[in-house]
Amino acid sequence: MLNRLLLLSAALLLCAAQARAEYTFFTPEGAFAVEVSLENPGPRLRLPIYRNRITSLAAQGDWAIGGTTAQEGLSPFLFAVSLSAQELKVAHDLTADIPGQRAIRSGFGRVGEALYAGTIAQGEGAGGHLIKTTFNGKEFAVEDLGIPLEGEGIFALTADPERRMLYGISFPHGKFFSYEIASARVKVFDETAITKEQHGYYHRYALTDEDVLSRALVVDKQGRVWGSRPVNRIFYYDPATDKLVTIEEELPTVWGRRPLGRADSWAVAPDGTIYGGNAGDGQLFRIDPVSLRVSNLGKPIMSPRMPGLAFGADGRLYGIAGALPGYAHFFVYNTASGDYIDLGNPRVPLIVPEVDSEFPWRGFQIATVTATRDGKYILLGEDESLSQLIVLPVDGAPAQQWP
Repeated sequence: MLNRLLLLSAALLLCAAQARAEYTFFTPEGAFAVEVSLENPGPRLRLPIYRNRITSLAAQGDWAIGGTTAQEGLSPFLFAVSLSAQELKVAHDLTADIPGQRAIRSGFGRVGEALYAGTIAQGEGAGGHLIKTTFNGKEFAVEDLGIPLEGEGIFALTADPERRMLYGISFPHGKFFSYEIASARVKVFDETAITKEQHGYYHRYALTDEDVLSRALVVDKQGRVWGSRPVNRIFYYDPATDKLVTIEEELPTVWGRRPLGRADSWAVAPDGTIYGGNAGDGQLFRIDPVSLRVSNLGKPIMSPRMPGLAFGADGRLYGIAGALPGYAHFFVYNTASGDYIDLGNPRVPLIVPEVDSEFPWRGFQIATVTATRDGKYILLGEDESLSQLIVLPVDGAPAQQWP
C-alpha cells in the first residue's frame, strides 16, 4: 500500500511539473514577432485567416520567405517578410499561378537563388505540383514544373544544389522520388510507400497517412538523402548507386509507441553528423555518417513531436519540441557536451504600428524552423489559424544585423 502511495505521489508531482513547464515562457533580448495575419485596423498587408499556417520557411538575405497551408477549399500563399523592417511586404496567392492547391507544406529546397517547393492539391486523387520560385525584393516569379506523380501530392522536399536535384516524399502513399532539374526527369521509388498491411496496422492506432510519412528530408555532406519510412525505419538514397538503403537501426522509441515513429525534422552539423527529431516521442537522435549508428539523445521536454531543427552560428543546435495538445518549447542542444536547455514557450514583443501598444506574442504552436544563412537568427513559423513569424537572435549575435 505504501509503495502505491509513493508511486501515486511521484506521478502527481511529475504531472504538476509538466503543467508548470507548459507555462514557462522566455523572452530573449532582440527577439520579435512580425505581424503576418492579425486582423487589426490599418492599411498594412496581411494574410487572410485560415490561409496562413506557415508550413514552409526559408531565409534569403534580409528576407524570410514562407509558404502556407490553407483549410480545405482555400488556397495557400507565398510571402516575404523584411526582417529589418519587421513587416510583411509581399503576399502572393498561388491561385494566380496554379489553381486548385491547398498546401505548400513540403519545405523549400534551395538551388542557387531559386527556391523549390511542392504542393498538395484540393481533393483526393489530385496531383500536387513542383514549383520554382524566385523573389527579387518586390515580387515572386513562380514557374510550374508540373505534377511529378499523378494523383499524389508532395509531402516533403529537399534539394542537392551541387547535383541540381530535387528529392521528395509523395502524399498520401509516401513514395520517394527524384527530379533532375535540367531534364525534368522523374524517378519514383516504391520501397518507402505505405503497404496495405501497414495501413491496417496504423488503422488500429487511429493514425492517418499524414501522421506517419516522413515529414522532412535532408541531404548530407556525401549527397545522400535521409528520411523515414513505415514502420519506424530510417532510409537514405545514395545518388552514387541510385538505390535506397534502409539502415539496420530504427528510430529511437519509447516502449509501445513504435508505430508513431517518423522523422519530424533534420539538421546536418558542420562536421557532417546528422541530427533528427522523432515525431512519435519528441526524441532527438544522431546518426554517425560513417558507421550509420543511431544514438538516442533523449527528450528536451515530455511532449511528443520535434517540428524543426537548425544550427546557429555558435555551433549549437536549436529546435522546437512539442505540439498539440501541449505547447511548443524552444530548446538548445550543445552537441559537444550533450546538454539541453529547455527555454520554454517563446513570448516575444509584437509591435503593431496602427496600435499604440506592444503586444507580448506567444508562439504556442510552431510548424517550421530555419536559420538565416549566417546562423545569427532562428526563424519560427506558427501553425495557427492566425500565424505570425517569430525571430530569435542566436545568443551573442548583435540585434538587427542582417546578412
